Amino acid sequence: MGLVGIPENGKGEMGLDLGAKNKYRRMDSELADADFDDASDYIHQQQRKNSTRKYVLACAVFASLNSVLLGYDVGVMSGAILFIQEDLHITEVQQEVLVGILSIVSLFGSLAGGRTSDHIGRKWTMALAAVVFQSGAIVMTFAPSFQILMIGRFLAGVGIGLGVMIAPVYIAEISPTVARGSLTSFPEIFINLGILLGYVSNYAFSGLSVHTSWRVMLAVGILPSIFIGFALFIIPESPRWLVMQNRIEEARSVLVKTIDDENEVDDRLAEILVAANANNSKHEQKAVWREMLSPSPALRRMLVTGFGIQCFQQITGIDATVYYSPEILRTAGITDNTKLLAATVAVGVSKTLFIMVAILLIDKVGRKPLLYVSTIGMTVCLFSLGFTLTVMGQGAVGIGLAIFFVCANVGFFSVGIGPVCWVVTSEIFPLRLRAQAAALGAVGNRVCSGVVAMSFLSVSNAITVGGTFLVFAAVSAVSVAFVYWLVPETKGKSLEEIEVLFESERGWRGGGKGEVEMGDAEHLVQNE
Repeated sequence: MGLVGIPENGKGEMGLDLGAKNKYRRMDSELADADFDDASDYIHQQQRKNSTRKYVLACAVFASLNSVLLGYDVGVMSGAILFIQEDLHITEVQQEVLVGILSIVSLFGSLAGGRTSDHIGRKWTMALAAVVFQSGAIVMTFAPSFQILMIGRFLAGVGIGLGVMIAPVYIAEISPTVARGSLTSFPEIFINLGILLGYVSNYAFSGLSVHTSWRVMLAVGILPSIFIGFALFIIPESPRWLVMQNRIEEARSVLVKTIDDENEVDDRLAEILVAANANNSKHEQKAVWREMLSPSPALRRMLVTGFGIQCFQQITGIDATVYYSPEILRTAGITDNTKLLAATVAVGVSKTLFIMVAILLIDKVGRKPLLYVSTIGMTVCLFSLGFTLTVMGQGAVGIGLAIFFVCANVGFFSVGIGPVCWVVTSEIFPLRLRAQAAALGAVGNRVCSGVVAMSFLSVSNAITVGGTFLVFAAVSAVSVAFVYWLVPETKGKSLEEIEVLFESERGWRGGGKGEVEMGDAEHLVQNE
């Protein structure tokens, strides 16, 4: 039944005939159009979000390929050295030098990488790293003597030093804030993947003749660098580097491809310009290295955090665990080479699987919680491993516990300090200093790695393998205190905002609780 005085039409609807200019009909039509526009905008936004995420993910993956080279070398050399020693008849000291020299030499690549990437760009520095490593790998494959093998190690080390320093910087500069932690962890994923591939290669080719096996193992390392050549056709240059070169429109076009929200592109570009101009105006007469040698209080805090966390990543003994895992397990009681190499595959699997935990959590729970879990867990595992090797002897129980604690140690490493170290170092420095300051951190990392790798056998002979791991446990305990006092939380902040955390002692030492306020952009420009 219709309202009084208003007839119903045949469909039971009220037949209001208010003419062509019916405002109600027009409003309903406009609402329908608005709903259609909203739905269309939503679909467009989702398509854009999916497209940018895939693009940034591809960039992070391809930029991380150089890290496979480092991981593969670490993993494959742990087994190849057994066959090199037998084939070339090298001494124990030569073994230490051969294993550790790559880390020492890579510091030259890392030192050169900062300035090189500022001149030729982040992208082409990655290409240079691949070419140099490939040259070294070829020389090592065909080396007829220890001396020629060392030349190949030297070239490979320089290439790895270039690659390991530039990949996290590039990814941090191209990633959106909400996913920067996960994406900047990709190089560590690929290091772990490379280590696992190295272990598998050791096991797969261990049945070949002594003369051939280690050469094939090293030759396989050439393959990842070939794929890097294809990556250059896909990945763009870093937008922040482009701003430094005053190529603003190119930087904007990259940001359009890497930021979900179109409205955010110009805001982010303006933020980068402000930070770049502020740094240039305050330090235009001051060379980068001179500035780092006489740093402001804020930069000094950044250097302590960045350099310190890089050193702690290595002096807790991770490279000794990975390079010499066959020697460690032999001490526990495994004597057959094939069984030793099979056991090291379990170490590689643990290291690779647990990095996935870090990737999933780093942008959700933050950097510091993962660092706490990692450093505390490593301390317990290193102490337990040292105790097991010292007290348990070479029985089945001792072997089982040794394998467990080695796997657990590398697992805790991968959950936190392994990837987070590179994330933090790539985040905390201002734009004009970022590449060379990150290079300085990478130098600390490589030097510590080399010292540990080149001294492990000698120290173990002096104080036993178990005693050496008890020393590593003590160092790891110190790293827990370092994380608590000197590593702020950077989750959820843009690269430009993170600078503000270091402007005050409270923001730096406040357990990462300092927040970036609305006026911090102005503060960043005005504050010395």
